[in-house]
Amino acid sequence: MESSTESDYQKQTSWRRLFVFTLIFLAMTAAGIYAVYDRFAGRSFQFDTRLLSPDILALSLVLLAVYFLSDGLRLHYTLRALGHNLPFCKLFKLVFINLFFSNVTPMATGGGFAQVWYLTQNKVPVARATAATTIRTVLAVIFIFSLTPLFLLTLDALDGQAWSSDIATALIVFVCGYLGFFTVLLLRTRWLIRPLSALIAALRACHVINECRHDRWQFKLRRELLRFSQCFTDYLKGRPKHILLSILFTALFLLSLFSFPALLIHGLGYEVDYLITVGLLVITTFIMYFAPTPGASGISEGVFGSFFQDLLSGNHLVLVTIAWRFLTIYLGMIIGLVVMQRELLKKHRGPE
Repeated sequence: MESSTESDYQKQTSWRRLFVFTLIFLAMTAAGIYAVYDRFAGRSFQFDTRLLSPDILALSLVLLAVYFLSDGLRLHYTLRALGHNLPFCKLFKLVFINLFFSNVTPMATGGGFAQVWYLTQNKVPVARATAATTIRTVLAVIFIFSLTPLFLLTLDALDGQAWSSDIATALIVFVCGYLGFFTVLLLRTRWLIRPLSALIAALRACHVINECRHDRWQFKLRRELLRFSQCFTDYLKGRPKHILLSILFTALFLLSLFSFPALLIHGLGYEVDYLITVGLLVITTFIMYFAPTPGASGISEGVFGSFFQDLLSGNHLVLVTIAWRFLTIYLGMIIGLVVMQRELLKKHRGPE
């Protein structure tokens, strides 16, 4: 009886926390859009019906299909390389569940936990589920972090940005360090055990954690790193076709993600170099990875407005910012919320 009460309490706490994060997401999103309107758009806004033209709507639907399909397929082939095959119906439910949770939790951590939970509900072992979602994320990070220094150094559109000349070098060094860490994580995972173990020991020495928690963290650290190392080795030993397709669909997913602003800007009649819009969005996405707010809300809109203010007139800047976030984030979140509710109802009712 006590364990049941404790479990109910934990569920209520989780949903309350999720509700609070959702409110923060909405509040920060509103603040970010207002910041674009106030600081970068000259308090100007105009809805333009050209974005609702049949051609733009059709192209948006095609790009959305590519975006969602490639997101699902990059995880599908990562799982296949690890020896697991999830039905496509369940796989694409996972796409939207991830979109919802990763955008209402800080630093996009919740999406990973939600995916692991969903995969384990579909008979994928926890270690494999964790490895699959981590590898999928790392592949995307490698693409984004490799392209960021290139665009920082070559984009003329950033010449007018004060921060680019002052911080670009530091960002490039940081990116290289981050990529170096992921290289070690993927290829030499055991090298991380000693420094991370020393960090936990330092926390114990400073009385930040007690001895019981210290021992538990040390055990879990070694166990999870060794499991991940083995799973990544299994991924590399998977069929070359599946590994290659997981990489190709990651690239296609990112390309479709970065193409939305170009489509919207073209729909409004602007002549802007496609590579410029892609480059600016790569750097925006890079910054979003470190935003502490749920789903980078507020920060993503502000950064987007700052970067694109010289390419768009003030009356279109807020419109494109909202349309970009709606297509890439808000729409998927709404679908993800509906899918998650249905999945929880099915679990509550049990097998019929």
